Parts: sequence; C-alpha cells; structure tokens
Amino acid sequence: MKSLHKLIDTIYQITFTALALYLIFLLLRYPALSLEYASTGLMLWFQKMIPTLLPFMILSGIMIRMNLTEKFVSFIHPFLHRIYGTSPNGSYTILMGLLCGFPMGARITGELYQAGKLSREESSRLLIFCNNIGPIYFLSFVVPTLAIAKPLIPFCIMYGIPLLYGIIIMRILPFIRQITLTPGRKAAMQDYENTAPQIYAASAYAIHMQNKSAHTASQIQTAPAHTSVRVPLLAAIDSSVISGLTGIAKLGGYMVFFNLLNIAFVPFSNLSPAFLCLYNCLLEITSGIDRGSHLLFYSILVLLPFGGFSCIAQTYSMIQHTDLSIRSYIFHKIIQTFLTALCYLCCSHIFLL
Repeated sequence: MKSLHKLIDTIYQITFTALALYLIFLLLRYPALSLEYASTGLMLWFQKMIPTLLPFMILSGIMIRMNLTEKFVSFIHPFLHRIYGTSPNGSYTILMGLLCGFPMGARITGELYQAGKLSREESSRLLIFCNNIGPIYFLSFVVPTLAIAKPLIPFCIMYGIPLLYGIIIMRILPFIRQITLTPGRKAAMQDYENTAPQIYAASAYAIHMQNKSAHTASQIQTAPAHTSVRVPLLAAIDSSVISGLTGIAKLGGYMVFFNLLNIAFVPFSNLSPAFLCLYNCLLEITSGIDRGSHLLFYSILVLLPFGGFSCIAQTYSMIQHTDLSIRSYIFHKIIQTFLTALCYLCCSHIFLL
C-alpha cells in the first residue's frame, strides 16, 4: 500500500508539474492573448463582483459581529423554520444566500459556524443549497446576454430546484437517518455536533479578547464556550471592511486565474467552438456566457447551478478555515445540475433557441 501511495503521489506531482510548464509556455508564446484573458477576468471582477458583493459582505459581517442576524430575520424565520426546520441564523443564511448569490451563501455559513451560531450539521446542509447565482446577476446579466424571451420559467427552475432540494436535505434525509441510526450512534453524533461550534466560538472569543487587552485575555479560560461577543459598531465596521476586502481580493484572483486557463486549448485551432464555449463555462461561468451565449443556450442554463470551477474554488476559499466538506458540496451541486438538466429537457419546448 505504501508503494501504491508513493506511485500515485509521484504521478500527481509529474502531472501537475507538466501542466504548469505547459501553461507557462503558453503565457510566453501568446503574451497578447494571455493579457486579454487576464484583463477579462480582472474587469469582470471590478465591474460585476465588487459592486454587487462587497457591500453585502461588509453589511453581513457587521450584523454577524453585532449579533443582529436573528433580529434581521425575525419576520421571516417562522415561515422558513416551518419549511426547513432552521435556527434563526440558519434562516438568515438562506435569505442572504438566496439574495446575494455566489459565494455569499458559503461565506455567511462559514462565518456563522466559526462564531458558534450554527451547528456543524446545519451548516453542512445549508451550504449544499444556499450558495447559488444571485437573482440580480441572473436577471441583469444572464437573461439579456442569452436573450431569454420567457425568463419566468428559467428563473423558477434556477431557484426552485435548490429550494426544493433544501427541503430534502433539511427535512427528509434527517428524518430517515434518525429512524435508522442506533441510539449509541445518535448520542455520539449529537456530542460531536455540540462540540464543534463551541470550539470555534471559544477561538473567536479568545481572539477578540486578546485584541482588547492582555488583562482581559487572561479571563478567556473562565469564559463559557458559547459566549456571544457583541463587538462595538466602529470595531465591527472596521473588521467587516477588512474581512470583506480580503475576501473580494481573493475572488478577484480566482477570476483572473480561471479566465487565464482559457489559453490551454489555443494551440488546437481545429477544436469545435461549442466545445471551447463549454470549457469556458466550466472554468468561469460569467466569461463563458459572454463568449458563447449564441452557441450553447441550454447547456449554459444547465451549468448555472454548478457555477463553474471558479465558483467551486471561491466557495472553498470561504469555508477553508472550517471542517465543512467541499467534496460534499460539489457532489450535491452535481446532483442539482443533473436535476436542472432534467427540468429543461421536460420544458424545452417552452423556450426559443
């Protein structure tokens, strides 16, 4: 087994080293095209992501740090709780994830989990269906770019499938698991779920108190694990602005990098334009839509729930400091993409090619 693992690791290193050398060669061979692809990613980030995401990142960060999330959703929480069985902070995650779009659903889930305001179980389930393309992006960019004559049906499919999938994840699957698990296994899992957010909450509390003063930091050992620290307004704004700028800068790097990967097939001039469009969409959905909207109408609509590898990387960036699973997220995104394809297959006669 050790020899097999060593062989796999060697193949892995050789493969990615060769890929890196190939990309470096392409960057040197096609400098003007490389600049164009990188500039496209940078402009999409500057024109689309900063104006639409950064304000939400800052405002959401302020509400989380000042413990205002539960009051913010008090008007809609009873409704969402009845449908999804969420906590108040879970309802906040659903609402903001639906309204703000990629990758805010993942960011909010990760922040609330780290703050100890969501259990690991609820965070894992919310992440599966709360991180989607935002309705503003869909209506202001996707619909006009694809020239969708009847946007109501695509809109309902785009957001109806994740919301219905969420009912399965939040209600049906837990019910099935509860009736199949043994009592001992139930108790062990419950202990784990209760412990994980406490660890994150204690860490957040410790960092806050250390920044406040050395004397106060010495009191951390006696602080309860679930202490909710209400950060002062100016401190919350400052922390949220810094966190938002850091997050949005990372997203810009991902957009530039994945747009730059479009250069990979440039030497192969005989490839089908439809294939290149599909490849572009899988890398970065926004640039893919912009370049190939006239080639792959239905394929683009089907790929919207998946979001492309750039969105996957952005989601990972938002949860990498937690123990939430990116593999589980990808698996369920693939299932939702498959369900979307089935819906469009059934409704294809409604749309105009």
